[in-house]
Amino acid sequence: MTTTLITGANKGLGKETARQLVALGHTVWIGARDEARGRAAADELGARFVQLDVTDDDSVSAALDLVDKEGGLDVLVNNAGIALWALNGPEALQVFDTNAVGVVRVTEAALPVLRRSANPVVVNISSALGSFAANHDPAKPASHVSAIVYGASKSAVSMLTVQYARAVPEVKFNAVEPGYTDTGLGGMDNSAGRPVEVSAGSVVQLAVIGPDGPTGTFTEDGLTLGW
Repeated sequence: MTTTLITGANKGLGKETARQLVALGHTVWIGARDEARGRAAADELGARFVQLDVTDDDSVSAALDLVDKEGGLDVLVNNAGIALWALNGPEALQVFDTNAVGVVRVTEAALPVLRRSANPVVVNISSALGSFAANHDPAKPASHVSAIVYGASKSAVSMLTVQYARAVPEVKFNAVEPGYTDTGLGGMDNSAGRPVEVSAGSVVQLAVIGPDGPTGTFTEDGLTLGW
């Protein structure tokens, strides 16, 4: 049975990804900062809960220690992320700490566990807002949105994916743009976005790849998204 850890999974895209993977037979760990919300989501989905704050080294270490002791890990989905729109140093640092440095914290803690899997996989949630190609393509929604710090943080996530894929070839690393989705990201009205079930499907597609699956890719709806 495949065991998957999803960060920031008590709501939105992470929660729906967990729901779909549980339905496929995965043992899923719901990683969440808030214990009450995380446990509630895990109970609802038939998943397991682990307290995990991607901005806290001790929290990340303790979470991966627990997952390891409880049977190991095959798939990591780095989903946790925030969007803050003010342009100032403290908020910029907060966004990068969560969206990019958080990926490093969790990945580094997870790698010793993942390396013991027969088919280790990491999926990083990135964004077209961090893609030069999408930002310069009038047909792409990203080209009409100003997301200075958030977009830059997601560019970092995509490059982290490439660098990890090169540095750790025994683990498959892929980044995905899940699409503009009806979630509460950034505290904005995203009701014009597509259903979360559709977007989560793109994440699941990469989470279930086999030993001959791709690595170092950046995709949107199953197609390569230009850097």
